[in-house]
Amino acid sequence: MPKFTKDLGKPDALNDQSVAAAMRLFEDGRLFRYGEVGKGVAEAGLFEEEFAAITGRSFALGVNSGGCAMFLAMKAAGVEPGEKVLVNGFTLAPVPGAIEHAGAEAVLVEINDELTIDCDDLDTKATVTGAKFLLLSYMRGHIADMDKVIAVVRKHDLVLIEDCAHATKAFWGDQMIGTFGAVGCFSMQTFKHLNSGEGGVLVFDDENIAAKAILMSGTYMLYEQHTARPSMEVFERHKYDMPNCSMRMSNLVAAILRPQLPELEARIGHWDKVYDWIGEGISNTQHLRLPKRLDKAKPTPTSIQFVVEDLSYDQIESFLALCASQGLHIKWFGAAEPVGFTSRPSHWHYVDGGQEMQKTDAILRRVCDIRTPLSLQHEDCQLIGEILQEAMATTVSTS
Repeated sequence: MPKFTKDLGKPDALNDQSVAAAMRLFEDGRLFRYGEVGKGVAEAGLFEEEFAAITGRSFALGVNSGGCAMFLAMKAAGVEPGEKVLVNGFTLAPVPGAIEHAGAEAVLVEINDELTIDCDDLDTKATVTGAKFLLLSYMRGHIADMDKVIAVVRKHDLVLIEDCAHATKAFWGDQMIGTFGAVGCFSMQTFKHLNSGEGGVLVFDDENIAAKAILMSGTYMLYEQHTARPSMEVFERHKYDMPNCSMRMSNLVAAILRPQLPELEARIGHWDKVYDWIGEGISNTQHLRLPKRLDKAKPTPTSIQFVVEDLSYDQIESFLALCASQGLHIKWFGAAEPVGFTSRPSHWHYVDGGQEMQKTDAILRRVCDIRTPLSLQHEDCQLIGEILQEAMATTVSTS
């Protein structure tokens, strides 16, 4: 069998239009989004307008990372120091990190076998803790049963903030992910749907939350230069109360991002094909299970996860080592130490309260992850499936 030779960690190249836009900005020199003497709407403002239009929300704010987007969302929505914030246990470290950054206390909620939030545990934790905020992470693009989530949100009058870093233009039924809560937070980090290296966007409909977030992002009182914003009167209510946290998106980041927006649909279409192609290989491999998607969920994943069942952890390590020897490097959430873009609640020692997440930990210790760059083609995905099958057969036969 041939080895897999593509680098799954290699970012997808920027299109020619993004490169040209960046070069124009280098020549112009206006990398900072604000100017004391204006020159029309800045690149960052135009990107915010265009992203708000994509999501159908009233306002948008570009910032310097997805983690900062979540921090600003929580602070603008009213999270105070010591406030309890519910969050699902399957997520990436920047999510509990944003809660810590906001001075709040993460209340970890168990997940289910489909890698989404356990709504029964959410209901219980909301009741027991009295938490009034839920930071819901669509980790790796997995979409929970939003009908059940919203029922719990309404029952406890929770403020919902959505971490949509892996769910740009995903849907639950006919409603876009990122429009269920008070704020939708998106990431433009290199391995997301749009690539600017780092970057984040918040989208909202609440004018007060939007104005507070814009002010905290660091406007130097030049917030009038935003165009996807509330009216100037709203800023008058809050402008002296909000600290400048210097989390702005630069014009350079926006210039790189804007030409990628028209490509989103085509990218998502290709990622869907890649998911199905690799998913077929996973489904045909013994001891591997593809998490089930709910009928109303229309995710847009840029990676694929599978669960290894009925093998010991030593066998899982052997299986992954065999895959790696064939050039297929797979991430594992069950490793003793967090590596790269994997971690689980037992690794987050800064989360207080000694919260035991036995169910979540048991599930995640068997979860593996394959990044799916746009460069993958059908034959690449077929080879991935063949490597998985051969490595598993060898693991089982030699154990």
